[in-house]
Amino acid sequence: MSLIYAFLFSGVICLIAEIIINHTKLTPGHVTSLFSVIGSIMAFFGLYNNIINKCGMGAITLISNFGSSLYIAGLKGFRNNGIIGLFSNMLSKSSLVLTSTVIFSFIFVCIYKSKD
Repeated sequence: MSLIYAFLFSGVICLIAEIIINHTKLTPGHVTSLFSVIGSIMAFFGLYNNIINKCGMGAITLISNFGSSLYIAGLKGFRNNGIIGLFSNMLSKSSLVLTSTVIFSFIFVCIYKSKD
């Protein structure tokens, strides 16, 4: 059943993104930033952990999880070290994802040629 929830949650998020892109003048970059902010707001209200528990990987692999993980790591750093900890701990939870994105992007750029 969790696979169905994961598929439905991810599908609904993608559907919302497509509707926003097709019916507004927002670019995919704007929608990505919007979903990151929405993910952090949902983490603030404690909703995103409930969604992760229900949908599993369907909620973890989305861009909204990036916003949620930034918020959670920043809050943990703030609780441990104050305002300095907020900034020093913010990317600790998502640094592996960011590093692997840069490395794999570089590898794929070297292997494949873009279409003009």
